[in-house]
Amino acid sequence: MLEAVWIACAFTLGLSVRSVGLPPLVGYLVAGFAISGLGYFFPLPENGYEIISHLAHLGVLLLLFTVGLKLRLSNLMQSEVIGGGVVHFVLSAGLLTPAMFMLLEVTWYEAMLLAIALSFSSTVLAAKVLDSKRELRAFHGRVAIGILVVQDLIALLVISLAGSSVPSIWAPLVLGLPLLRPLLFKLLDVCGHDELMVLLGLLLSLVVGGMGFEMLGLSSELGALVFGVLLAKHRRATELSNSLWGIKEVILVGFFLQIGMSGLPGVDAIILATVASVLLVLKGLGFFLLLVLFKLRARSAFLSGLALTNYSEFGLIVAAAVLPGWLVPLALTVAVSFVISAPLNRIAHPLYEKLSRRLLPLERNTHHTDQQPVSLGDAEVLIIGMGRTGTAAYDQLRGQTGGARLRPS
Repeated sequence: MLEAVWIACAFTLGLSVRSVGLPPLVGYLVAGFAISGLGYFFPLPENGYEIISHLAHLGVLLLLFTVGLKLRLSNLMQSEVIGGGVVHFVLSAGLLTPAMFMLLEVTWYEAMLLAIALSFSSTVLAAKVLDSKRELRAFHGRVAIGILVVQDLIALLVISLAGSSVPSIWAPLVLGLPLLRPLLFKLLDVCGHDELMVLLGLLLSLVVGGMGFEMLGLSSELGALVFGVLLAKHRRATELSNSLWGIKEVILVGFFLQIGMSGLPGVDAIILATVASVLLVLKGLGFFLLLVLFKLRARSAFLSGLALTNYSEFGLIVAAAVLPGWLVPLALTVAVSFVISAPLNRIAHPLYEKLSRRLLPLERNTHHTDQQPVSLGDAEVLIIGMGRTGTAAYDQLRGQTGGARLRPS
């Protein structure tokens, strides 16, 4: 039973790498390589790869649907998010393309696609690292996540433009999808909180969005994202995303297994992983300098940049769609970047303290609006939180001062 081998290898290696502080994703990639190696000694079912490829595709669609559910345009309409994401992408792709062409035996077109794939940072790793430190809602966390969403949108645009399918004459009909938002909202309202809500999410992401867009000659990945965005403003969008989280995470394991099962790393993979690992320093430095340019304090720019100093699973999605021959080398590159990035992010704050003397002079004279110091005037006492304890403290001070110059907030 091939599925027994998949589950055993994925769990064992995922648990092993997690025990040493690395993301389980690295273990899933290694599990795929291990299964591929077993194929040299034990015959595997001929349709095994087709099955895992199908599961991998479903996992990617669910991932993009849940990304769409969390997409808020207001979070993206910030200069540091749009500028940091787009400018860094353009500079990275522009500088990496000639480097890939000179170091690897590829055409200029392949070099450009490799450079684009390496320009993205990992949404999964950054989100999990920030969440583990409870910094997802911190200013630097919001900036990093916003930049990652911008990169994800660019990745989908690349897949759509570089894909070989030709849109049908009915493709423009998708422009009218926003008109269906009231109907989609109503469906989500009447589904309740049980399995019907989960089935609705699967229906919209895999069937209507994924297969529907494919029938129109468009990217199924784009379809899944679009239907997620259409539901993003619903009051239960977060609940729907959470209900799909476990299913998406399990099925997405198939995507990383599929990459490893594509074949064992060769010389090209080792060269690419080595060069890309060295370039990680420049990638992080680029994010830091750009964010400082957009008036972030050195500390916020450093923490956001470090969270983005890795290579992305979205790069693998791009490669699977438009550059399948380089999927295994890119997978090894992503895995190595996770091995480097994860430990560094765990010591991000002590690391900044050591480097702060060199980084602080790079700050601009004016800071970002969200980081401007707050003036309390001539206040001598500040009570944070007017709960039971805060109210008691306020009442005590009010009695001592006769109520003069006290302003509860």
